Amino acid sequence: MEHIRKAVPRDASRLAEILIFAKRTAYRTIFQNDAVSFGEMQVLPLALDYLEGRESLEPIWVYDDAFVRGMVRAEGGEVKELYVDPFFQGTGIGSKLLCFAVEQLNARFLWVLEKNRKAIHFYRSHGFTPTGERELEPGTPEYIIKMTR
Repeated sequence: MEHIRKAVPRDASRLAEILIFAKRTAYRTIFQNDAVSFGEMQVLPLALDYLEGRESLEPIWVYDDAFVRGMVRAEGGEVKELYVDPFFQGTGIGSKLLCFAVEQLNARFLWVLEKNRKAIHFYRSHGFTPTGERELEPGTPEYIIKMTR
């Protein structure tokens, strides 16, 4: 697909920035834990983890049309992460990344926070449906639900 390519080390800073800010935007109201959102979650340590190989870039694909605007990580038929920079959400980038994961990476399922209604709606609009399976997100009191295509 146009503008989607494998992540490489030069993407580390941008990937970390997207992940931290998109997660803060999506999850702060659900978890209500500023110690995690602004203390534990930091751009520089995550970028260094990518550069030093502690976080693998191997399963990550980026949407890059002059600069990286979003990313998808898929492994073993599962969409593990899909994030678009909050400034570019609603522009079709997430749809392109999800379609790429389904069509090119054979992604068939994912887990999403039960309270993340925006994400659930997005995945439903792309053919994913809840299976009825749910479990606690490790280390939290919140549930995640499984969706399949």
